Amino acid sequence: QVQLVESGGGLVQAGGSLRLSCAASGRSFSMYAMGWFRQAPGKEREFVAAISRSGGSTNYADSVKGRFTISRDNAKNTVYLQMNSLKPEDTADYYCAGRYDPTGSYSYRARASYDYWGQGTQVTVSS
Repeated sequence: QVQLVESGGGLVQAGGSLRLSCAASGRSFSMYAMGWFRQAPGKEREFVAAISRSGGSTNYADSVKGRFTISRDNAKNTVYLQMNSLKPEDTADYYCAGRYDPTGSYSYRARASYDYWGQGTQVTVSS
């Protein structure tokens, strides 16, 4: 089992940048595929980005491709989401998610693929 804690959210102007972090506690972080999702008020939680357990495979929503970068540091038990060129429509609560995937090499887009979730961190982009 893994516990996930997000940080790095805040208020930023359009065009600015933020880096979100997700720290994992528990054993064998390198066995987990990780993802980032977001949920805006009144909307369903949607996929943002995903990374395989080794970092060799990444996947992005079309709305963030070219602006956001997901990465991980298995030595630090942390996954990151670098967000550049932020837009007001990026405003949402951002959630980190994990899937135990000891033999896989995939990055998963589907919310149902993940078993573990953090509490979220709020990102607000002003126009």
